[in-house]
Amino acid sequence: MMNNIKYLFVMLSFVLTSSSYGQNVIWQAEKGVVKFSSEAPLELIQAESNAVRGIIDPSSNSFAFIVRINSFEGFNGEIQKTHFQENYLEQKKFPQAMFKGKFIEDIPYGIPGNYSVRAKGSLEIHGVIKERIIRGTLTIKEGSMKIQTHFLVPVADHGIIIPKIVMQKIAEEIDVKTDIDFFEIKPQ
Repeated sequence: MMNNIKYLFVMLSFVLTSSSYGQNVIWQAEKGVVKFSSEAPLELIQAESNAVRGIIDPSSNSFAFIVRINSFEGFNGEIQKTHFQENYLEQKKFPQAMFKGKFIEDIPYGIPGNYSVRAKGSLEIHGVIKERIIRGTLTIKEGSMKIQTHFLVPVADHGIIIPKIVMQKIAEEIDVKTDIDFFEIKPQ
């Protein structure tokens, strides 16, 4: 719980320092899920985390999302989970993945509807930062908002080494889906 508070504080600091003074509303992730799957010739690996946290600042169109690596559940067994956390993503050295940046389009945050959006920013996984543009759908309702994305992450882009012995069991590109709900908060 303390780590979640620390991460939210860091994200709030990032967003608030990048926004204009006197801003009215910030959107904070209330609940969400990040799912990934690796479909290789010999094995399908799937896991998900409900520990994603995020903030969107409408005044600057900026955002930040964090998910803890050790929060992923699923897999085909405990050994697979351990290899994911300790060997491939080295969660003790790199405890979280992060995506932060800005939405490319101007978003009418006060108007309910579904909007196709592109988010341009830095995706950090395994301590390696890559600039990415990720497409998604933003659904705005009265007092709530949801963002859904679906994108591929090449493991080599983030310095994740797959041993030859398991090359047929782990995909070179990981399929990632997010579904994150937000609520409005008014900064003091």
